[in-house]
Amino acid sequence: MKNKLLMKLLFVPVLLLFGGAALAQTTVTGNVSDNLGPVPGVNIIVKGTSNGAQSDFDGNYSLDNVASDATLVFSYIGYATQEVAVNGQSTINVTLQDDVQALNEVVVIGYGTTTVKDATGAVASVTAEDFNKGVILSAEQLIQGKTAGVQVSQSTGEPGAGIDIRIRGANSVRSNNNPLFVVDGVPLSGEATQAESSDVGAGSAGAKNPLSFLNPNDIESISILKDASATAIYGSRGANGVVLITTKSGRGAQGGRWDISSSISRAKVRKTFDLLSASEYLAQTDRFGFDVASRNFRNSTDWQDFIYRTAVSTDQNIGYSNNYGDGNVRASFNYGKILGVVENTALERITGRLNANHKFIDDRLRLSFQGTASRVNDDGTAIGPSAGFRGDLIGSAYSANPTWPTNADFANSGGLLSPATALAYSESRTNTNRFLLNFSAEFDIIPELTAKVNLGYDYSDSQRSNVASANARNFGRGAFGNGVGAIGQLETQNQLLEATLRYNKQFGNVNLDVIGGYSWQDFNRNGYNAQAWGFNTEDMRQMVRDMESTIDVLEGRISGEYQQYGYAPNISDGIFINRLGLDNRDEAGNPQPVTDFIRNNSGLQVRSLVNDYFDNTDELRSYFGRVNVDISDKYLFTATVRADASSRFGEDNQTGVFPSGAFAWKMHNEDFIGDSVSTLKLRLGVGVTGNQEGLGYGNQFRRQRFSGVGISDGGDVNIPGISDVAFANPDLKWEETIQYAGGIDFGFNNDRFYGSVDVYYKETNDLLFRVLSAQPAAQPFVFLNLPDSKVVNQGIEFSLGADIVDSGDWYWGVNFNIAYNENEITDLQGEFDAGTIRGQGLSLAFAQKLKAGQPLFSYFLRDFQGFDPTTGQPIQTDVQDFVGKSALPDINTGLSTTASYKNWTLSAYFAGQFGHYIYNNTANAFFTAGAFRSGRNVPLDVLNAGESFDAAADVSTRFLESGDFVRLQNVTLSYDIPLAEDSVFERVGVSLTSQNLFVITDYSGLDPEVSSAPAGGDLLNGLPVFGIDYGAYPRPTTFTLGLNANF
Repeated sequence: MKNKLLMKLLFVPVLLLFGGAALAQTTVTGNVSDNLGPVPGVNIIVKGTSNGAQSDFDGNYSLDNVASDATLVFSYIGYATQEVAVNGQSTINVTLQDDVQALNEVVVIGYGTTTVKDATGAVASVTAEDFNKGVILSAEQLIQGKTAGVQVSQSTGEPGAGIDIRIRGANSVRSNNNPLFVVDGVPLSGEATQAESSDVGAGSAGAKNPLSFLNPNDIESISILKDASATAIYGSRGANGVVLITTKSGRGAQGGRWDISSSISRAKVRKTFDLLSASEYLAQTDRFGFDVASRNFRNSTDWQDFIYRTAVSTDQNIGYSNNYGDGNVRASFNYGKILGVVENTALERITGRLNANHKFIDDRLRLSFQGTASRVNDDGTAIGPSAGFRGDLIGSAYSANPTWPTNADFANSGGLLSPATALAYSESRTNTNRFLLNFSAEFDIIPELTAKVNLGYDYSDSQRSNVASANARNFGRGAFGNGVGAIGQLETQNQLLEATLRYNKQFGNVNLDVIGGYSWQDFNRNGYNAQAWGFNTEDMRQMVRDMESTIDVLEGRISGEYQQYGYAPNISDGIFINRLGLDNRDEAGNPQPVTDFIRNNSGLQVRSLVNDYFDNTDELRSYFGRVNVDISDKYLFTATVRADASSRFGEDNQTGVFPSGAFAWKMHNEDFIGDSVSTLKLRLGVGVTGNQEGLGYGNQFRRQRFSGVGISDGGDVNIPGISDVAFANPDLKWEETIQYAGGIDFGFNNDRFYGSVDVYYKETNDLLFRVLSAQPAAQPFVFLNLPDSKVVNQGIEFSLGADIVDSGDWYWGVNFNIAYNENEITDLQGEFDAGTIRGQGLSLAFAQKLKAGQPLFSYFLRDFQGFDPTTGQPIQTDVQDFVGKSALPDINTGLSTTASYKNWTLSAYFAGQFGHYIYNNTANAFFTAGAFRSGRNVPLDVLNAGESFDAAADVSTRFLESGDFVRLQNVTLSYDIPLAEDSVFERVGVSLTSQNLFVITDYSGLDPEVSSAPAGGDLLNGLPVFGIDYGAYPRPTTFTLGLNANF
């Protein structure tokens, strides 16, 4: 909940003006304060007139021409409006009281704040008291289902797994469609801050969630800007919406306060597949005439039970806050250890935060600092959404013969991967350090004019290691007998400088609020990707240390600049070094790439190693402005514009201009609206926003690098040559999204019953894409804006809330939201395959395609009609075609309810998605009659479906299923323990939270909210994956017991 002190410093007044006139008789002066001291910027109006004034820095005011029988109205955001009769007085001092409801209505917007009632755009805010509870690993999970039109989907149940957020649909074919995140005024990079997982024999995996570094307990509120009139102030980065995260301060803790919380959680897999037991497996083997003796290894193993576990996790928080009059401070520390329900997986987070604010020069100068330091450690195992036909750890647990032993060195698996082997002899570890710092200085030049400088710094350093030891039988990449490993190092740096000037002035019944500013932001990404083969140890931790020491030895021998180096038994010249020649140019200034060799292979710990470096920097320079006009607290006008210049584009198109405008009519302040209508506001807006996230670095000019380098399964390395990685295209420009939006906000009986209805239409044009050139051509590909390309999203949102019971000790409130979105690629030249499907016999298979007239993530499949009763062969079309289904849900909905009696509170939250489909790649790869023929385990219904054992499991609608679901996401029961008046504690509470208690769905997989995303290099045509389930990490049911105390 926003604190009153923040709002009085920001000078954003709420006007309560009424027409009329009064007799002028005297001048009234006085002072306005609250329990903390003077309050500047308070509006003082002679009731029934336009005669008004504002309090100055010290809370003082002076108002001329006041009739002796007049009434003064004192109003300010976050305080209850007060009316005071003059009664001939010349001095009137007022102490304002908190208005809790108004404080809850405060919404953080770009470069300022407003209230829900004063917002002209589609904005929403969720405060800490309304956040989702339980095991929460990132900020997005706090607001899942809380706001209409905001789809929050966790890709899998793995701790720290990526989360997809779509605000009013998906706009782009290539970028991740996630919104811009702004934390305490610092816009974050839209790219990953953790290294991706490399394939060491069981597939690759994408980077983990970049927001997992934030401690959810430190977050005070999250505001969501949905339409272009609200997001255009962020210009080229606002096309997918904006999420503003505000962390807690010490403003409300006068005299000092300690906050502690502790929780322990128990998690268990909610659902498993009903696979054949050992006896059933042998019985079915005999039933269909296969050799029982060759399949019977005389054990009874439930492989799902073997890899899954009941996980116990803890989360500990301690914080100190203090408001000391001229400033405030809050410091916090968090330690969390979240064990995954799959063996050997976990996430550990250590976070410290310091927020401090101080006022100088009679409160005219305000300094503010927010800083967080975090360490996130991810432990993983052989889990990779791009795993081959053997599958990864989870896939192998589904398909493994249930008579196999749990011996990790079992050698008679017939070329298949044993889950015991995968668990024992593979390891993935990621360590990420991150620092996010923000410092601002704000100065009131005059009461109406404020200047502000904001500095931000976001740094992360991440290392991800993946190894499979020489004992990893039936792993890919030649791991068995040799050992393979990979290290990805990623360092990111985001620097911000912003300067703004704000003018806020009351002119009678008109309030004018103008802000203009300049922003400079610099994004650097550097690091390396190393691979190694042939280790002298089977200790996996030692394997990582051997890679690191070998890298250190090699780089100690190499001088000068270079991109790559490596060695292998097949390279007789020693260690090769590929240099781009940036420090070796010809007379014309052109770099001279060269390959050098060092004939010294001593002291190296692995037989083959390669390493490839990268270092890229992008820059964004911007000018922006916004004008807000409020007339009589009834008619609100907003106009914004932002000009962004990006180094990702050529000079001709480097700058994009993104304007917007909005109007709101607060009809509830009109005389013809009855007193029972507390809120009735009409909103209209239009704006243009941009997107460059799908472009990447340096695609506007010709750029050369040495080709990607790797190690073969036998340990050989082919020394790469120089190649073009980008071709000149000075015509590259922004993707642009224009959005038209309108809405109505309503509330009755002092907003005890309230809601909103919104409609919108969005067009995204000039889609950025990497296109293969028609051959023969001088260049094999080009990055361009697809000609005449357009993606349209249009929809409607509805939210409704009610305080049904609010009397004495009883309270019961309900909130409901639902949103419908229709997505379509209306214009697109060409067709583009996407959505790789993996498994036995599925090489080059795909399930999705981009084409005009279809939604994004549309399925492109054979039409399956069943099995021929005579031959058991599939009855299906010979070729793939669009089937009228998409992975994008048409409807997203959420329902939350809270009931309390005295010290007891019970809350529940339901989430639902409808109209989308999931491609069950798990069933396609593992649950077929052909899989059983090759010795794999399957569910019994697979064997009773009439499928021939030699039938091909082609990509078809056989494996396409509705993803509709309703989930009981969260239930919390809490109790505030009664305390004695002289207790050292202000509050002590206990709570019990359950998450993912049940899911109502027809989907046959483990969970309908799923999307298996491999690393970027394994994406077909570089297009993102959505709606494909391939051995996804299961989502657990979790119970959490928590204790909270304040003193």
